Parts: sequence; structure tokens; C-alpha cells
Amino acid sequence: MGKKRLVFCTGNQNKLKEVRQILAAESDFPYEIEALSVDLPELQGEPDDIAAEKCRLAAKEVGGPVIVEDTCLCFNALKGLPGPYIKWFLKKLGHEGLNKLVEPYEDKTGYALCTFGFSSGPGSEPKIFKGMTDGTIVPARGPNDFGWDPIFEPTGYDKTYAELDKDTKNKISHRYKAVEALRQYLAAKE
Repeated sequence: MGKKRLVFCTGNQNKLKEVRQILAAESDFPYEIEALSVDLPELQGEPDDIAAEKCRLAAKEVGGPVIVEDTCLCFNALKGLPGPYIKWFLKKLGHEGLNKLVEPYEDKTGYALCTFGFSSGPGSEPKIFKGMTDGTIVPARGPNDFGWDPIFEPTGYDKTYAELDKDTKNKISHRYKAVEALRQYLAAKE
């Protein structure tokens, strides 16, 4: 018997690729990940609340098991902002503008936060899984092909997410930590 279908509601092919790479390393993952670009509203609020509501809406739209993801880049000097609004800050300001936000502050530290929501289907209360990686906001270095990766240097490394090879990044990233928590939960359920 084949694996059950689990829909990852994302239109971001880079996120999909990373999640599949992380899960492919684990033979006990009981689902086959299928991506579906679902037009969900851009919600406001705290990361857990955003992920839970996105998950409820996605489960209703898909009519079955879903996962959704919300990613934040949080600057400690700005008390966690831009946080869940990083996509829009990056779009409007670019990497250089994000660096200018922390320029006046001595504290250039921050953290990457990934929040996954899982729902077994419509009407099911979402489960939330989080992963966090501490780091520093730095001038952009490395390929500019995945969001804010060029300006985030994880603690303990001298390279940005963009400069790290994919295997290394996938073993330390905020997304890896959240996906691993999700994987463990789903594997234990089976």
C-alpha cells in the first residue's frame, strides 16, 4: 500500500524542495508530499495564530490533510519585527533596506522562525510545530535566489544561509527544526 497524500499549501518551489529534501532523509515519514498553490489571505498577528488560521482555511479548501508554513525573520533590536511580515519588508526594502533597519542599533542579532501547521482535514484543530535558529543580520552575501537567506548568518557559522551548501542548511535551519517536529508527530501517529 502506498503512502497517504499530504498537501503542502505553498506556491514557493524553494520551500517545497527544502521540505521534500528534509523529509526524504527519513524513511518513516508516512505521507507523500504534494504541493498545491492555494490562494490564502495574508493574515496578521502572532506566528502561531497566523499558521493555525492558514491551516484551517487550507484544510477547508483542500478537503483533507494539509500542512502550511509561515516563516519569520525577527530582529532582536526591533523586538521581533519584521517577523511574519518579512516577505513584504523584503519586497519593499530589499536586502540593503533590511540591513538599514538595524544599522542604528548595536545589536544586529536576530532569529529565523518557521511555524508549520498541520490539519488532518476540515474541522480538525491544527497542530503547530516551530523551529528557530539564532543568527546575525549581515550585509547580503551569496546567491540571491531564496528570500532573505543572503542576510542571515546562523550562529556558529561564518556563512549566510545563502552561502551554505543545501545539506548543511537543511540540517540546521529553522525550517528543518519545524519539519522534524512535524515528522516526528506524524510518524508517531501512524
